[in-house]
Amino acid sequence: MSGISIAQALKHAMSPAPGPALDRVDAFALLGHVLQRERAWLITHDDQILAPAAAAAFEQLCARRQRGEPVAYLVGEREFHGLRLAVSPAVLVPRPDTETLVDWAVEVLARAEAARPAQVLDLGTGSGAIALAVRQACPHCQMTAVDLSPAALAQAQANGERLGLPVTWRQGSWWEAVAGQRFDLVLSNPPYIAEGDPHLAALQHEPQMALTSGPDGLDDLRRIIAQAPAHLNPGGALLLEHGWDQAEAVQSLLRQAGFEDIQSRADWGGQWRCTGGRTTKG
Repeated sequence: MSGISIAQALKHAMSPAPGPALDRVDAFALLGHVLQRERAWLITHDDQILAPAAAAAFEQLCARRQRGEPVAYLVGEREFHGLRLAVSPAVLVPRPDTETLVDWAVEVLARAEAARPAQVLDLGTGSGAIALAVRQACPHCQMTAVDLSPAALAQAQANGERLGLPVTWRQGSWWEAVAGQRFDLVLSNPPYIAEGDPHLAALQHEPQMALTSGPDGLDDLRRIIAQAPAHLNPGGALLLEHGWDQAEAVQSLLRQAGFEDIQSRADWGGQWRCTGGRTTKG
């Protein structure tokens, strides 16, 4: 692919031969990463000839993308709720759907009494996306984030340090890492895909332990909900992300655990994406 212009390189990447055609957004993102240029620059300089090293690097990234690797892993970062987060195969790629959970959390914290800083917990933090986005939007809250994976936690902590957003990071399985502590708001985007789901093939490059949760995808949601009342202050809220078809099941689990004011929220695509409730105020 040497000796060709930016326009020609992009056209080649988006053509269906020799491999699958790349999405236009992906092609621009990968070439922009190689050249360290924004999309607008690529468009206005599309007649510029690529250096051989840049052309080869772009070709290699395109081949990896054609094999299914997420663009975020290839460029090493992903934008989420206005934050630019470093990501790697140690963590899930943050999805736009998860911004629904962040927006709901910000609403809850905005209505909270201001007598003291709200104690907030993010269970299964991964890249730190949820914890850091909420901490950015609500700087007076005290945020704790938990993950079982040391590699994921290191990624999240590095993101927090780079962004200058203080979070208390804890390693462990769900509530074990915060034994004896109580919070005003708990957030989680746990694994919720059923084992054997055919859609998992498209997610083969992401950590499977962060994706699947038992035969119906609800095992981790059950664990979190069952133990949540012991870790929430009176009137505390638990907000959860789940699969598009799991809202009714999660509502039922929350009712069984004694939660009140149970609601679900839809994502930008209109799918029921998050469900939450409150403990009694006592």
